[in-house]
Amino acid sequence: MWKGLTDRLSELLGRFRGKGRISQEELDNWLRDVRRALLEADVSLSVCRHLVSQIGERARTPDVLEHPAPLRRLSQILYEELVRILGEKVSPVTWAPRPPTIWLLMGLQGSGKTTTAGKLASLYKKQGRKPLLVPADLKRPAASEQLRQIAEQVGVAFFPPDSQDLSRLCQRALRDAQDQGWDLVIVDSAGRMHSDEALMEELAQLKRLLQPHESLLVLDATTGQDAVRLAESFDSRIGLTGVILTKLDSDARGGAVLSVTFVTGKPVKFIGTGEHLQDIDLFHPDRMAARILGMGDVRGLLERVEQIASPEIEKIERRLEKGTFGLDDLLVQLREMRKIGPLDRLLSLLPGLGGFRSQSLTIDEKSLKRTEAIILSMTPEERRNPEIISGSRKKRIARGSGTTVQQVNELLKHFKMMRDTMKRLAKAKVSDEAIVRLLTGMR
Repeated sequence: MWKGLTDRLSELLGRFRGKGRISQEELDNWLRDVRRALLEADVSLSVCRHLVSQIGERARTPDVLEHPAPLRRLSQILYEELVRILGEKVSPVTWAPRPPTIWLLMGLQGSGKTTTAGKLASLYKKQGRKPLLVPADLKRPAASEQLRQIAEQVGVAFFPPDSQDLSRLCQRALRDAQDQGWDLVIVDSAGRMHSDEALMEELAQLKRLLQPHESLLVLDATTGQDAVRLAESFDSRIGLTGVILTKLDSDARGGAVLSVTFVTGKPVKFIGTGEHLQDIDLFHPDRMAARILGMGDVRGLLERVEQIASPEIEKIERRLEKGTFGLDDLLVQLREMRKIGPLDRLLSLLPGLGGFRSQSLTIDEKSLKRTEAIILSMTPEERRNPEIISGSRKKRIARGSGTTVQQVNELLKHFKMMRDTMKRLAKAKVSDEAIVRLLTGMR
């Protein structure tokens, strides 16, 4: 989502690569350009000012300016301040002491609210909950039908409305949840193309009737600062307990992600990462900061990989720990990963592979076949030990796979980066502190 911001921040940090110390003037120029990069990414002006101020205050010390490797200290400071802006810790959802738990979803039409209701139901069904989906947009029959179809896809209960009376709907739905043992009631409220007085009054009434344990605003992250202003409006009129950001798989600049919690004081609780009903995650500020800085999200990737049970993956994990991970293993890993999500999204979670999505190796089904062809054009020994691949071997591999030497070089480069990083993470047992230190090169 924030490729432009990630690339720009990486470029700015690269100014200090190999430098032994930096001057006050160099730091000031760097801070000015960081501020400009954030503004270009549609980050709130108040967030930009605060973030740059905090980074500057921590960086204008001998510990940073005279550090033998200032890049490490600046990377650490930038990462830590991004985490603070994003909320620092995971914000847990609220559960009722006695079922059912009630969550009210609000948002404008087109924000992904109805699909998000289904995603939440899918997520918590896997955790042993019994969700009930309730359509509270009584003026649009199509909205109710969409939610019913989603409930069928997920395999959860759906409560059909039988009138235009919100009070009757709420009473009947909650009674049904208690009688049938549905322990999580997710209410999909009405949406409009824009917030208006009638919508706000209806949502306020719905909240009074339901007394929800969570009042969550679903925001389209591609709308940038409009999303932040909308969150402020809903919170002042209705009262929010948190935010769900959707469409984080898009090419939007990402300003809403960095701005909404700082500006509104309301935590982001979930993020939508794709179009499928399993594409929803809890929001982890530390992981998001790492992804913004191009560090990947190793822990998030491991959680996704755990969703597939494969003897081959277990073998690969053992070889990773031993440092014998080869290109055959990469090929198996990529094929297995395709079972749990689009390849480009999964590869974006790997440190060092943020740039894998390039003009010559776009991560789609076609590029996967090309990558597979490159690996299969190698000898068994070359796949086990890519270091022996010389210039003449690269030409042979390129001819055999119908690719170019440049594409072979790019694959080998990113494979080495991934293997080295994953090997160190495996030895460090993927502790939070180890991830930060290994990915930023700190000691």
